Amino acid sequence: MPELEIVRPAGLLDYADGLALQRDLHADVVAGRSPGALVLCEHPSVYTAGRRTEPSDLPTNGAPVVDVDRGGRITWHGPGQLVAYPIVRLAVPFDVVAWVRDLEQVIIDAAATVGVEARRIDGRSGAWTSGSAPTTTAVPTPGSAPTTGTPPAKVGAIGLHVAEGVTTHGIAINCDNALDAYAAIVPCGIADAGVTTLSAAAGRPVTVVDLADVVVDRIRAAEHGMRTGQRIGSAAQSTTTAPITTADTTSPSTAPARQETLV
Repeated sequence: MPELEIVRPAGLLDYADGLALQRDLHADVVAGRSPGALVLCEHPSVYTAGRRTEPSDLPTNGAPVVDVDRGGRITWHGPGQLVAYPIVRLAVPFDVVAWVRDLEQVIIDAAATVGVEARRIDGRSGAWTSGSAPTTTAVPTPGSAPTTGTPPAKVGAIGLHVAEGVTTHGIAINCDNALDAYAAIVPCGIADAGVTTLSAAAGRPVTVVDLADVVVDRIRAAEHGMRTGQRIGSAAQSTTTAPITTADTTSPSTAPARQETLV
């Protein structure tokens, strides 16, 4: 099967333009005009709210929020954060949970290349470190994750939408972005954990440029593994992870072609 088309807009990609780009690419994949695409970008500073966002998650500073059709709750995008949107057709039978686990593995593998150990946390999606300063202030929930005296800190987030068997939205990895924007919200609706960057966790600068090619390679590997049955996130399948709820089903696999995935 042909490799994913890589789309890397120059400069900061306006979030509304990014949504329009995803819609166009999604239509091409659905229609069979494209084998799939991967958008790599940075956005100007923006808050986006998934379908499960609660009023208590919203910015305390009155900043505007863009409502989007992905799963999950509120998050922030901005300069210094690598955003990757894989627009891919899921293999049949549809297994949205497995694709989420694959994308988590992309983040974990990318972090490892810059010397950062990231991991999954039971009951939560994304990739986490043990907690590195600076982070947002948080108090860990007993039993939610192993601790080393500091709260767990999220370094990579996932939010997806699936329609007609094709995904949009994707992952965001904090590289060397500022963290002050997170202080005005409850990131991903999780109040008892922090947010950090790869730069903070590594103790040295880690830029979007440093990570971009690695993320391309790992997402290509994830897409190939999905089609060949050799999924890169397969080691995580037996672990307890965040529940995935869809608009049409709560089954972890064989999901219908048209659905929304809430992560």
